[in-house]
Amino acid sequence: MHGDAAVFDRFAWAYDRLMPSADAGALAAGLAEADRDVDRVVDVAGGSGRALRAVSAGERLVVDAARGMLRQATRHGLATVQGDAAALPLADDSADAVTIVDALHHLPDRDGAIREAERVLAPGGVLVVADFDPSTIRGRGLVAAEHLVGFASRFDTPEQLHRRMAAAGLEPVIVEDGFGYVVAGVRSTA
Repeated sequence: MHGDAAVFDRFAWAYDRLMPSADAGALAAGLAEADRDVDRVVDVAGGSGRALRAVSAGERLVVDAARGMLRQATRHGLATVQGDAAALPLADDSADAVTIVDALHHLPDRDGAIREAERVLAPGGVLVVADFDPSTIRGRGLVAAEHLVGFASRFDTPEQLHRRMAAAGLEPVIVEDGFGYVVAGVRSTA
């Protein structure tokens, strides 16, 4: 398994009991940046589907490398597919939105995951990433805690993620700033 997926696979049974719900308002604000209607949402490294359960969409799909996490998402009634964030098993232009919520820092190839999200987005579609700013006091504590428990986490500031999205050809905007932040990148319609 890639990145921290093996760790998540081992504690998938407890994940939803330990983690707070996803911030529906922040996700909605990010999804509102799309230049198209958002009907099909793909949650990359989506684990148990915690983020997708906070999103209204006609079709919701969780992609994750950890089978245990996908079993949890299936129990919540979500469609799932096992896959690597940097090599998504999805067709070009097949999603209106892609989300990566509280997970980008766990991915071994963050730029590859962003490029893949751009590839599967239909023109006008949006990539919404929610993550944690390591330059904040709480962020520094989170980085230390994640490394202490054995995660290989690598965090970006909102500005760094903004640059990553722009390099992948998306039109990014910082939607929410602070410890927990959201950056949205829209795929050009041109």
